[in-house]
Amino acid sequence: MSQVNVERVIGLLATDEGLRRRFIKNPHAALQEMAERGLELTGCERWELAHMDRRELTRFASSIGPRLQKVDLHDHGIQVDDQDRSGGRR
Repeated sequence: MSQVNVERVIGLLATDEGLRRRFIKNPHAALQEMAERGLELTGCERWELAHMDRRELTRFASSIGPRLQKVDLHDHGIQVDDQDRSGGRR
């Protein structure tokens, strides 16, 4: 079960721009965030993930097509309110 979570974490880091940005800034906090979402990891797995080469992670993520990426609108100075997220009108 834990290997599945390691693969999920790597997949999330590769496709979720906001999570990747938080991970690069503070890997331990980002891994804790994922653990709080239910992605259980052993201490060894957390250590290995926290020490991944961040440049290689960024390079790998950039090789994934944009249609598979989750864009972080908040990091680009774009404000999105709850109405916009739900598709509702103002």
